[in-house]
Amino acid sequence: MKKSTRQSERLAEVDCLGLGIMPLDFLYEVDGYPEAGAKKDALSLTIQGGAPIPNVLVGLKRLGHTVALMAALGGDLPGQLGARELEKEGIDTGLLIWKRRSESDTAGGFVERGSGRRTIVLGRKTRVCPRDIKLSRLPRPRIIHLDGRDLEACMKLARWGHRVGATVCFDIGSERNDVSPIFPLVDHLIVADSYALPFTGCRSARRAVEKLTEYCHGTVIVTEGIRGSIGIENNRWVKQPAFRVREADTTGAGDAFHTGYIHGLLYGLDLAERMRFGAAVAALKCTQHGARAGAPTLRKVNEFLVRKRPVHA
Repeated sequence: MKKSTRQSERLAEVDCLGLGIMPLDFLYEVDGYPEAGAKKDALSLTIQGGAPIPNVLVGLKRLGHTVALMAALGGDLPGQLGARELEKEGIDTGLLIWKRRSESDTAGGFVERGSGRRTIVLGRKTRVCPRDIKLSRLPRPRIIHLDGRDLEACMKLARWGHRVGATVCFDIGSERNDVSPIFPLVDHLIVADSYALPFTGCRSARRAVEKLTEYCHGTVIVTEGIRGSIGIENNRWVKQPAFRVREADTTGAGDAFHTGYIHGLLYGLDLAERMRFGAAVAALKCTQHGARAGAPTLRKVNEFLVRKRPVHA
């Protein structure tokens, strides 16, 4: 496949520029969730960088794209380890914002063996403020990917992105701060049902998509875990089932869907192809522990899609 050669893309210096949180994840595999007040032995421990935007950038890098990350880190060991991991992946870390007197974000959680279900607790100490973003230092991106955690900073980057011809993608998986002010600036809004349903007050993903189009006039998609995803673009609806695999850990599955979807955007694929590619990347990720260990190469995704794969009903 050849990448699109529109004028704005020929001027691009990176395929994707991301802004978001960057915690270090501590994931304990257990044979069942412990009851409140109980003690339990872990079957294994995975220490790995996490969070939606860094996970997507790692995934895109493995698919062959150029990426850069903006995130705030403290001057501590978790921050150093997180930055080092990104460097090993070949990701540009020159835009990381070091706040030496602060503590880096961390996350801890349980992953249930057999089901792959996980529960995560996030600890946040650092923030990205609009003044931290020096627009003159930024590479020109084809796509900007945001998580809305530091909303004012994200909105500043989104506005700048439109001025330089970038496409803006947005990810949110649960209700936290009110991120709806950024929706009019978003070209591709992809959210989890755990956010879409309570935010819109709807009982189905399709109705939630319809409601979200009142806020975002671009492409809108709601992901539903093993129930797949549903989205609309230019009045065309697409329903994509989730591929059935032997799941080890669902941590980062939504991030992996975004990875595949953005890859499809970069190659000019239509909505159905983007969602199918996203579903494949998500399925492959779930076969390994951690949000990044299972991020596949382009060859693995293509090999996966060549064969007829079972899907969840």
